[in-house]
Amino acid sequence: MVHGPVIAPNTDTRVIDQYPFRKSHYGKARTRPIANKQGPAGTNKRTEKRTMSFPSDLEIARGANLRPLADVAADAGIPADCLEPYGEGAAKIKLSAIERMSDLPKARYVVISAITPTPLGEGKTTTTVGLGMGFSHIGKKATIAIRQPSMGPTFGIKGGAAGGGYSQVVPMELFNLHLTGDMHAVTAAHNMCSAMLDAHLFHGNELGLDLNNITWRRVMDINERALRNIIVGLGGRLDGIPRETGFDITAASEVMAALALCTSLADLRIRMGRIVVGYDSSGTPITAEDLGVAGSMTVILKEAIKPNLMQTLEGTPALVHCGPFGNIATGNSSIIADQIGIHTGDFLLTEAGFGADMGAERFFNIKCRYSGIAPDAAVLVATVRGLKAHSGNHKIVAGRPLPEAILAENPDEVHQGGDNLRKQLENMQVHGVSPVVAINVFPGDHDVDIQAIKEIAEEFNARSAITTHFTDGGSGAAELAEAVAEAAEEPSEFKVLYPDEMSIRDKIRTVADKVYGADGVDFSPQAEKQIDSHEANGFGHLPVCIAKTHLSISSNPALKGAPTGWTLPVREVRASVGAGFVYPICGDMRTMPGLGSRPGAMGIDIDEDGEIVGLS
Repeated sequence: MVHGPVIAPNTDTRVIDQYPFRKSHYGKARTRPIANKQGPAGTNKRTEKRTMSFPSDLEIARGANLRPLADVAADAGIPADCLEPYGEGAAKIKLSAIERMSDLPKARYVVISAITPTPLGEGKTTTTVGLGMGFSHIGKKATIAIRQPSMGPTFGIKGGAAGGGYSQVVPMELFNLHLTGDMHAVTAAHNMCSAMLDAHLFHGNELGLDLNNITWRRVMDINERALRNIIVGLGGRLDGIPRETGFDITAASEVMAALALCTSLADLRIRMGRIVVGYDSSGTPITAEDLGVAGSMTVILKEAIKPNLMQTLEGTPALVHCGPFGNIATGNSSIIADQIGIHTGDFLLTEAGFGADMGAERFFNIKCRYSGIAPDAAVLVATVRGLKAHSGNHKIVAGRPLPEAILAENPDEVHQGGDNLRKQLENMQVHGVSPVVAINVFPGDHDVDIQAIKEIAEEFNARSAITTHFTDGGSGAAELAEAVAEAAEEPSEFKVLYPDEMSIRDKIRTVADKVYGADGVDFSPQAEKQIDSHEANGFGHLPVCIAKTHLSISSNPALKGAPTGWTLPVREVRASVGAGFVYPICGDMRTMPGLGSRPGAMGIDIDEDGEIVGLS
C-alpha cells in the first residue's frame, strides 16, 4: 500500500526503508530512526521527524483532529440534507446529490497510476491522498476518490489501504474495517444469486442449466484458500444437487464490478439482470433475470450504491466507494462517486489499481467509456528503488533488508530500469492524456538518482515533481500539485483505444500491442471457441479487461522493465456481462487469496482500553 512499510508474507517483520523491526503479539512496533531525508537540492528537511522514532500509521491517524463531516461536505458543495451520517467518521451521500450538484463547476479530473509494482511499494494511495492535501497548500480545492479495502488483505499480508504516514484517510480503523457495510452488502447480493441458482437446480432446473457450465460461484471477504474449489449439495436428497463450485473474494465479485461501473440505481438494476450465471446445453446464457433474483440483488445493494464520505488527515474530502479486484476487474473506485466528486472543487483525483498498463488502461477504456467523464491529466508514481528493481539487477524479498547495492548511488541503473517508466508514460500519452511523474522520495535517495527520473520524464516532454507527502503531509506534495495543475490546463485530447464495434479479438490485440508492447496474441482453442460464443450471444460490443499478472507489463511476472519480443497467451475469455466487459485470462489468476503462516490477523487485537492495536 505504501511508501515505507513493506509487509512480508509468512513473517511478522516489517521494513521501514532498510531497517527491519519486530512486532509484538499486539502489533506495537519498536521503530528506529529513519535515514536523513534530502530535499530536491540535497538540503535537509523536517529534522525533528527525521531523527526521532517515526510513529506508526495508527498512531498518526489517532492523533488527527477531525473536522466535522458536515463542514467537509459543505466546503465541497455537497448539500447537507444529502448526507446520512454513519457515526462520526463517515457518511453516506444520497444519489440525489448528483442532480442537485450538476450545475456546479466541473473539476479537473486526474487519474493516479504508477510504474509496474515491485515488492517495495511505489505509494499510489499515499500519493493520491498527499496530492489531494497538497492542492490546499497552493490555494486549490481537491477531492480524492479511492477504493474501499477488502478485509482479506487487511488481515492477510498487504495491510490496510488508507494511505500511510502523514497522508492517510481517517478514521483509519473505520476505513479498513467494515466502513458502512458495503462489502457485506455485495457479499450478500452475490450469494443470494448463488442460493437462488442452487434452489433452481434442486426444484427441477426448468431453465436447463448445464451443470458442467455454471460460471457463478460464491464469495466472502476473507482470504480462504480451502474454499477455492468445493463441492456443494453433499448429504441427503434434500441437501441440494451435488456439483463443483468454489469461492472468490468479494472484491472479485461481478456484483462489485457492476456496482463500481453503474451510473444510477436503475442502471444497477439492469446490470444485475444481465449477469450470466451459466449456460444451457446449447450454449445459451442464463441470467440472474432468468432466475428471478436480479430485483432482490438490487434491493440488497440499495444503500451500498451510495458513496461514502470521509476525510484526510488535513480535512480534504475523500470519497471511498467500491473495491473491484485489480486483476480480473477494473481496479477503480465507482463512477457514482466521480459523478459527485467532479462538482466538489477544482480537482477530482482518482486512483487506478496496479501499474498504468492495468488500472489506468481500464480506467481509460472501461470506466471513462461508461462514465463519459474525460480525464484532464494523469499522475505516474515512480520511485528510485522501484526503477532500480526493474533493472533486474537485484533480488528483493519483501520483509528482508534491501540489498546494499540498491541503496547505492547509481543513476545508470535508474535509467536501465527506467524503461518501465518510459513505457508507462507512452501508455498515458497514447490515450491523449498529459502525464506528470510523481517522484515519491524515500529517505536516503540520492539526488543524482532522482535527477535520472527527471531526465526520463523530459524525454517524453512530461512534467515531473518530487513529493515527500509520507513524512510531510500535504506540504510535501505542493510541488506535485503545481505540476498537476499546469498539466490539467493543457488542451485534453483524450481518446479510448478502440471502438465498441471492433471485434473481441482485435480489441485484445490492440491492448496487447499498444499498451503491453507484445509482438502478437496467441489464442488457445478454448479461447477461440469462447470468443465465438460471446460474439454470437451479443457480447462482442463490450470492452475488454485483460486479466494478467500485475508484476510485469508482459504476461510473465519474471520479466522486468519493458519486455519486448513476446506473445500474449490468451487461455480463456470470460464475460462479465452485468459489469459490462469481457475478460480474457492470460495466466493463472487467483481470485481467492490464501493466508500466510503468520498473517496480519495474528497481530491485530483489542487492548485493555478497548482500542484496536496492530492494524497497519
